[in-house]
Parts: sequence; structure tokens; C-alpha cells
Amino acid sequence: MIGDKMYIVKQKVNGGEYYYLRKAVREGKKVTSKCVAYLGKSLKGAEIKKKEIEEKLLKGENKNKNMDEKNKEDKGNNKKKMIHKDLTIDELAVFCKRKGFVYASGEIYGGLGGFWDFGHLGSELKKNIKENWWKYHVYRDDLVGIDGSIITNPKVWEASGHVKSFVDVAVVCKKCKNKTKIDKHEVGKAKCDKCGGEFENKGEFNPMFTTQIGPIKGDSTLAYLRPETAQLIFADFKLIQENARLQLPFGIAQVGKSFRNEISPREFLFRSREFEQMEIEYFIEAGMKCSHMEETKGINILVYDEYMQKSNSEAEFIDLHDAWKKAIIKTDWHAYWIAQEYNWFLSLDCNSDNFRIRQHCSDEKSHYAIDTWDLEYKFPMGWRELQGFANRGDYDLKQHQNYSKQSMEIMNKEQKKILPHVVCEPSLGVERAFLVFLFEAYYQNEKSEVVLKLNPKLAPIKAAVFPIVKQPEYEQIAESIVNELRKDWNVLYDKSGSIGRRYARNDEIGTIACITVDEQSLKDKTATLRDRDTTEQVRVKISELREIMREVINDGANILEFGKKVNTRIK
Repeated sequence: MIGDKMYIVKQKVNGGEYYYLRKAVREGKKVTSKCVAYLGKSLKGAEIKKKEIEEKLLKGENKNKNMDEKNKEDKGNNKKKMIHKDLTIDELAVFCKRKGFVYASGEIYGGLGGFWDFGHLGSELKKNIKENWWKYHVYRDDLVGIDGSIITNPKVWEASGHVKSFVDVAVVCKKCKNKTKIDKHEVGKAKCDKCGGEFENKGEFNPMFTTQIGPIKGDSTLAYLRPETAQLIFADFKLIQENARLQLPFGIAQVGKSFRNEISPREFLFRSREFEQMEIEYFIEAGMKCSHMEETKGINILVYDEYMQKSNSEAEFIDLHDAWKKAIIKTDWHAYWIAQEYNWFLSLDCNSDNFRIRQHCSDEKSHYAIDTWDLEYKFPMGWRELQGFANRGDYDLKQHQNYSKQSMEIMNKEQKKILPHVVCEPSLGVERAFLVFLFEAYYQNEKSEVVLKLNPKLAPIKAAVFPIVKQPEYEQIAESIVNELRKDWNVLYDKSGSIGRRYARNDEIGTIACITVDEQSLKDKTATLRDRDTTEQVRVKISELREIMREVINDGANILEFGKKVNTRIK
């Protein structure tokens, strides 16, 4: 049985304890351990989720070995069947516009290529992604955050090499006239991704946006909108290290806007001219060993290294710790940070089968990089870069030290001046993460209605509160619940339409729980609490709702644990 092969493991990440469901998988003569799902922070909750997953998988294991493709319909418990729906990028764009997640910027005037506005739900989802990333990464002893300026002294970009060397090649397909860009090393090799035709080289261009500082013509300074968030970390490095009293190893994180004047923005949010990055520069003394390598053990991930690419071999599942031991991943810190970032996506209910890591080949990585990997996601367009991991060495600090004539050296533990190395630079686009979480969450029920199964931490609306009828006594109780929950979360109040339609509207936007005030509420001060993913309901005390929601959102608790199940006509 499937359940016999699955087991719970506890991992310590950033000082916290997290539970994962793993599965023994035979690959040839070897038995390896593969991560199936993130189970939360409590053992009790983990055991409940494990049982639910076993029930869903009991009637057969699908080809992708995951629980997302099709869920079991349990007629005895009157559960609805949920099927994961695969969307094209264009279908997702239509959904995002229809529900208020994302619009083309200035759409009433025809929009503007590569620029997007995030609506009332999209702005909440985006905020939740950034907040969760910040808490996961920055709230630890060896990391601090900054918020650098979008426009800075242009000498920063001269020192970094962006002014002279940040160059792409503009090309046009000779057959279908598709305009795009390619890297220098792809000239003469790359084919059109739309029709397979040959490209015509239209010359090099620098994708940085320029602007002017100062309103008077002839008395202004040329400046740039930043093309990445990293450089202010390097330019401010010495101040940050001194002010925060940081000792190596340590990291500096930043979340913020970046801009690139793409020749052909495309594929919805995947490639835009204005976007946000969540980025870390992690500094060590050259040769310093990582003391967290135990956290990389047992993390199986699909690996596509340089040898596999050049020999046209298939990617393989490899334990990250083994990949480092075998020197597939060259440094211990690199393996550690890949594990951290992969675990972040798994902790937010992403399916492990949709991720892989790809090594940059020798002819494509930056000249200063010792080793570079991408965490890739299986988008509808194919495997695409989601997050980059570059080992930058001391290149950036040395560049700014040489150009500014200011020392970037700091004292090590032996009180010797050294120039730290960036051993890993995890760099993630907010909008690409946004796409991943929506693709992962998009389900349909037996009526072909959309159910957006977003992790509670990410859901734009945490709860929706309904009076079952439009009468003052019901509305008063419902409004008091809304006011109490809004002290902590974004909560929706809805008294329009049938109760079934209100449930469906909230399922479609990912609302975690629906709270209904009914006749019994007037008698005993209880309400029904409906779980989005199962459509089942329990009756709970109104006075306990805020604490229940806190446990569900923060700790991954199951809504159905908190009360007696209610048999209702409408699910």
C-alpha cells in the first residue's frame, strides 16, 4: 500500500521545526527518499495531513507520483472531487483579469507592453508572498534586510559593469518575424521558440532604462532605473556590516522593484519590463565551511547538470547532500541555499515534481561565477528559470572598492582584514513566484467551478463571513465577527446572493474559510466554519474564531479539528 511507504520526518530550518511527508522510491537497485508534501509545524497536524494524503492516493498512484492531478471522491463523507487543472499562460492571464488579480497597466488606453497593475486580490497575494519570504529568510541570526533606492549614483552601475557589459542581442526570426533577445553565446546557435526558424542579428543593446536627475535642460544628470536589486547591497555593504554588527558568515536581503527595457516582453508576468525581486547576497570568508549541511540530507530534487545537458541525458533525482559530495554542486553553501529555497516553495504546498535545478554550462555563466544554478519550474511553456543561484566570489566588492577608492574589507575573527566572498546569491522574481503559486493552486470541482487552493499564508482573503439571511439580528453578529477578525487579517463580508453562490465565489479566489451565521447562532453564539478544500463544515464558538483562524493560518492546522461536523444541504 502507498501509505506503508510514506513517513513523516522532522527538519530544523532556520531554528524552527517543520514536518515533511517523505516516500521511499526504488530507482533501479537503489531506494531513495523523495519529498511528497510539507505537513506544517505541529506533529498532530502532520499526522492528520498524512492520513488525508494517504486516502487521496489509496486508489492508485498517478504517473507523476503526486496528489495534485486527481483527488479521491469519498461518497461516505460526501466530499467533492477536486481535480488539478493545467492552464496555459494565456488562460491564467484571463483568469487573473476576470477575478481582480492582474490587469494590463492603463488598459483603457490599450495597455503598455511589459507593465502590469495588480488588482485588489493580486496586490494582497503579492504582499503575502513577499512577507512570507521575508519572515522565512530575514528573521534569523545571520541575515538582515535593507530597502535600497531605485535610482542611485550612476557610478554604482559603472563599477558593477552594467553600463558597459550588461548587453543582450536583439534578433528577429527570418521566418515568422518574432522579435526577441538572446545572450551573446547563443548567437548563431539559438532558434526561434515559436517556429524554429533562424534568427537575424539586429545588434547589441543595453536593457537598462535611463532617466534624468534635475528638471533644467542642460543642467541634469544621466541616471538609470536599477536593473537588479543586488548592487545597493554591495555599495552599502560596509555600513550595513558595521551598523548591524554582523560577523561572517552573514547575508543581506532586499525586496524591491527592478526595470529592464526588454525588446519583447512576453508570456504574461514571466518577462516584464517592471518587476520585483527577492534577493540575498550571502557573504563568507574565502574557504569558510557551511555548518548546516545536515539540512541538505534527504532532499531529493531533479538535477540537470552540465554533463547531462551536453550529452542529451535525462535529468535525475539526486539527494542534494550527495550532489555536493559528488562535486556536482561545487560548494557546500550553494547546496545549502538551494535546499533552503526549494523547501520554501514546498512549505507553501508546491508539488515537488514541478521543480528541478539546472546548472549553467561553462559557456553561459558569468565570468566571475565559480558555479551557477537555476531553480526551474515546469511552466506551461516548458522548464523555465524561477530562481538563480550564483557564486559571485569577491568580484562585486572588489569592483566597488576599486572604483570608489573606499575599502570594503572587514575584520575576521582573527582580527585580520579580509574582503568577503559572495558564496551564493539566491535571486527570485516575485512575479514568477506569483505565477507558480497560482498554477499550483488552480483546481476544479465536479461542477467545473474553480477552487483556488492557495496555502493559508498566501490566500488574499483569509475568511468570508455571511449572515444566512438579510435580517438585522444575523447581520449584527456577522459584522461583529468581521470586525474582530479584521484586527489581524483581510476578511470579506458578503450578504448578497444564495449561500451556495457565496461559497463558490470565495472558493474561486482562494478564501480559506467561510463563516456562516445562522438560526443556531442566535441561540448559542456559535457559527459554522467551512473548509475550502473539502467543503465540509464544523460548528464552533464565535468567541474562538480568531484563535482558530490563527492556528490555521500560522501553524497549518486543519479547520475540521476544531468542532463537530455539520451535515449541510449546500456544500
